[in-house]
Amino acid sequence: MVESVFHLLGRWDILGPVSAALLAATPLAAWGDPAGTGGDAPKPRLALVYAKGYEIRLGGLEKLHAFDIHKYSKIHDRLVEDGLAGKRDFRVPKPLDEAQIRLVHSPAFLRSLKDPATVAAYLEAPVVRFLPAAVVEKSILRPFRLASGGTVLASRLALEHGLAVNLGGGYHHAKPDKGEGFCIYADMPIAIRILQGEGLIRRALVVDLDVHQGNGTIVCLPGDEAVFTFSMHESNIYPIPKERGDLDVELAPGTGDEPYLKLLQKHLPDAIRRSRPDLVFFQAGCDPLKGDPLASLAMTTDGIVRRDAYVIDTCVRQRIPVVMLLGGGYSENAWSTQHASIRRTLKTYGVAQPAQGGGGPAKPAKFFGKRQ
Repeated sequence: MVESVFHLLGRWDILGPVSAALLAATPLAAWGDPAGTGGDAPKPRLALVYAKGYEIRLGGLEKLHAFDIHKYSKIHDRLVEDGLAGKRDFRVPKPLDEAQIRLVHSPAFLRSLKDPATVAAYLEAPVVRFLPAAVVEKSILRPFRLASGGTVLASRLALEHGLAVNLGGGYHHAKPDKGEGFCIYADMPIAIRILQGEGLIRRALVVDLDVHQGNGTIVCLPGDEAVFTFSMHESNIYPIPKERGDLDVELAPGTGDEPYLKLLQKHLPDAIRRSRPDLVFFQAGCDPLKGDPLASLAMTTDGIVRRDAYVIDTCVRQRIPVVMLLGGGYSENAWSTQHASIRRTLKTYGVAQPAQGGGGPAKPAKFFGKRQ
């Protein structure tokens, strides 16, 4: 019975909005098996992507910034300590190359990165303007390219295994002609263009649950009917004015776990129905946490874990690969909250074992097969 329900839920042409309402109204616990595979069907596994080179190290100067760049290594180390993944389970990406970056960004933008003062403005880090250009390139821009390359690799691995997480990425404020809001390269649009160009996907859904609207993602993909952007963000904070995405849900200051999750359960199935994606990019910023210095929502760690579980499990039930990116989060417990979320996904699905030699294939087999 459960298997037949999942089959019907995947047939949007039969049930349409009714299936979206049914999925939104059904508690996670009622489904039993989160994957909805019903027995012998292959179970998706979580592929992990990370490299030590994600860290920006400037002799301690990086600690002056609001963003804890070392959260990536903290999460990696704690997952290994948990025993849910070994160091060899983390795939190491290659940095984006210039040709890949030019799929989204302009030549003028690339030239602008040679000026430390401009990079400082993009990152909102005044101290960077005083650094030599060579140091900015090696210690800041290369880590951003590497973490953005992690998004590309994680996207490929999601197609292969059903699920993937990049312990970096989610740079959703970067625009074709400028960086913005601590973001340099638009990793999600770049990954989408790469996969589309290789014929691996046609349609993509960006689920952006960072507390700040992903204005850059929207600007990078203007009028593209093959890419659907769904964002839930606080209404009265940066960026102002907001860009117009395909589905924007504005949240009042003080929104806590239950109202937030009800809205997510209402709108996510609709976004899936409308977008019919081959791959979901989940920007899982944890700055909706109560006490975040750059926002005013009131979610708890448990609420964030439940939020992420709902997105991932819903995609799995719909047989849609999903890649999770960590995005923002500026409170002291941001890293531990994201660790708890990834830990939950690993305990639910298990870790994807790297192929011999590591990394992902150039053209991965699609775990869930071809969507109709």
